[in-house]
Amino acid sequence: MEGETSWIYHCVDEVSRDISGYDSFLELSDDGNKEATVVSVDSILPNDLLERILAYLPIASIFRAGSVCKRWQEIVSSPRFLWNSSRVLSQKPWYFMFTSSDEPVGYAYDPILRKWYGIELPCIEASNWFNTSSCGLVCFMDYDSRSQLYVCNPIIKTWKKLEEPPGLKFPDYSALALSVNRKSPGYTISIVKSKRIQGNFIQWDLSVHIYDSETMTWVTSWTEVLFGWRGGDESVICDGVLYFLIYSTSGAAPENRHGLLKYNFSNRSSHGMLIQNFIPVPCPLTCGRLMNLKEKLVMVGGIGKQDRPDIIKGIGIWVLHGENWEEVARMPHKLFQGFGEFDDVFASSGTDDLIYIQSYGASTLLAFDMNLRSWKWSQKCPVTKRFPLQLFTGFCFEPRLEIAP
Repeated sequence: MEGETSWIYHCVDEVSRDISGYDSFLELSDDGNKEATVVSVDSILPNDLLERILAYLPIASIFRAGSVCKRWQEIVSSPRFLWNSSRVLSQKPWYFMFTSSDEPVGYAYDPILRKWYGIELPCIEASNWFNTSSCGLVCFMDYDSRSQLYVCNPIIKTWKKLEEPPGLKFPDYSALALSVNRKSPGYTISIVKSKRIQGNFIQWDLSVHIYDSETMTWVTSWTEVLFGWRGGDESVICDGVLYFLIYSTSGAAPENRHGLLKYNFSNRSSHGMLIQNFIPVPCPLTCGRLMNLKEKLVMVGGIGKQDRPDIIKGIGIWVLHGENWEEVARMPHKLFQGFGEFDDVFASSGTDDLIYIQSYGASTLLAFDMNLRSWKWSQKCPVTKRFPLQLFTGFCFEPRLEIAP
């Protein structure tokens, strides 16, 4: 078996040396230049073996392979190949890094090959739009009116525009979350809307809006008035439960400025209040980022100083078990210094076993492997030379070929 695997990877190398450039999906070298290569493979290979070989190609080479000949095009576009190749490709999530706050220009990072790709995102018009991802799909919502909402696959560039949820326009805060059912083509989108009650700085209207792709309808499934708390822009769906961060508006003590609420999709008829299930955060935070890693809720947070909670002293990672937080790791001090120890907020997202942390305003990208408990810098983004001082944020997603909205 080991010899067969080695032979397949040898064939992959041979194929990868033969495929010509594919301009709509640019592979970038460390200095930002295009890399062009040329490839051939033994034409007598049977289709099933050739399919296995092509499935292990880098994703850019799979696109190029479809242009080699009719036989290869039929193979790489078949449903079986798309499914099998996605199982290989999605072993590690990619990270898309925006280069400007005005235009959604950016580059995607492949952590396995440690390469950056220049790709254009469909639908999105500005990099400050809300975004969330799940199982190869990414959902975008415009920041200003919340009236434009799209679901897309950024790899194959298929997308769908959704009807805006009723009564959502112009809230003070919104948190967007997406969950794809891996056993069916369906997906769920949730938006947590938070709006201040007019003339009152303490009371906030909170509502949960849910979209079901199978019925293609929105439902306002929960409303509640929060006293001294408001929603924000952080939420995630894990194992059928929606989690979202809330923020104190009543001048609470530093250690109580953040909290977590949860909403179980299967218990929508409950007459209790969400605030009754309030979960405190593990320590004073400058910011918190929520993510779903293998249906476990993970939070990456900036740790505030005890006497100055608005000053960051480190970055931690926690996993929620029931209502208790378990600390998984803290960023080593030498990495924290290189990351940007004066930024009290930052971008962070993850899936599977990988977490990305990006400093706002820079191309610095650090990854943490939950399985190996190890930290690793990404390859330097080639955009640094092209767009200095214009990097702000990003998000991670699974590169998949077989899924469409």
